Amino acid sequence: MKLQQYFTLKEVQLNNNCPECYSNDGLELTFKQKFVENLFYKAITLDTVHEMRCNTCDTDIFPVRWTNDIEQVVDYQKRAVTPKPKSLKLKKAGLVFVIIDLLLLVAIILFSTGILSF
Repeated sequence: MKLQQYFTLKEVQLNNNCPECYSNDGLELTFKQKFVENLFYKAITLDTVHEMRCNTCDTDIFPVRWTNDIEQVVDYQKRAVTPKPKSLKLKKAGLVFVIIDLLLLVAIILFSTGILSF
């Protein structure tokens, strides 16, 4: 199974109180966007995720623990972040695969119409 890969779009320092340690200078909100890479292509998807972490007490803050103030700030930051556009880039193996498939398709069409015979 392939692990999901993400790259960081934006990191924001929040001034809200941490629900765990009540510090108001350690919360960090990170937005990440998913990308897929395999033998044939690289692609950026439109899937985005966000994570919140307190750097003071070194804990991940899950949405269950968010206060109303934190939810409002996260909603605002979600609207402010702009994901990169969806893209697809073929690698050399993908390009070779497409070219070979096209050549086979042309050969089959030429053979079935009688232009090419063996």
